[in-house]
Amino acid sequence: MRVVAALLLLPLLAWLAVVALLWWKQESLLFFPQALPADTRLATEPDVHERLVDVPGAKLSVLALRLPEPRGVVFFLHGNGGSLQNWFTDTDFYRRAGFDLVMPDYRGYGKSTGRIESEAQLHADVMAVWRSVAPRYAGKRVVIYGRSLGTGLAAELAATVQPDLTVLVSPYASIAGLARHHYPWVPTLALRYPLRTDRVIERIRGPVLLVHGDRDEVIPFAESAKLQAVLPGARLLRIEGGSHNDLQDMPAYRQAMAVALAGLR
Repeated sequence: MRVVAALLLLPLLAWLAVVALLWWKQESLLFFPQALPADTRLATEPDVHERLVDVPGAKLSVLALRLPEPRGVVFFLHGNGGSLQNWFTDTDFYRRAGFDLVMPDYRGYGKSTGRIESEAQLHADVMAVWRSVAPRYAGKRVVIYGRSLGTGLAAELAATVQPDLTVLVSPYASIAGLARHHYPWVPTLALRYPLRTDRVIERIRGPVLLVHGDRDEVIPFAESAKLQAVLPGARLLRIEGGSHNDLQDMPAYRQAMAVALAGLR
């Protein structure tokens, strides 16, 4: 009987060990930053400017496309991999739309210093960067844009800022729910980054555009459908044949974004 009990106990102990490791090493499973040397030149176009924003214990790298007379700004929160070096692209699209583009790197990404330690810290950093640029756009149109991981951060910021438009591309209802989809054996209490977009989105009073590829295997299309169920007034654009990383190349996506920005008068 002791042998049987030991054999039954071993899987439980192994599961507890894995859950404990998940708790302590969660950042390495969620965030995949590309670190860059401090002397890397990120701004290569004359109207793109680079700066650092001070936050407690770190400096965040920020790129900004600044037009002479912008109609407004798209404040862009990117996904969980890479850095501004590969995310800050397609500036001509925003020039044609007449919008500035502002994009920060999270802690540990690109030339940003420090490291991510909590969800609260992420939200505070995003707010700090927004407040550093917001005075330039007083009286102009504001678009809060999130992509993949950044959608949860964008939704929280939008619920506070109340922009003219919120765009969430490949969003999730919550990281907790997404974890249950991919890893049903992981208990919700083990997740230190629940990022409950579904609890935040209903506080956004202005227009919300959800964009999702119907072949997304990382964040299923059903996640956007869940968010629309919470906020029925949100517009959900289903990109036929779109996966997780190629939506920006899809004509339907580009047209929808162009129309959405043009409609902000």
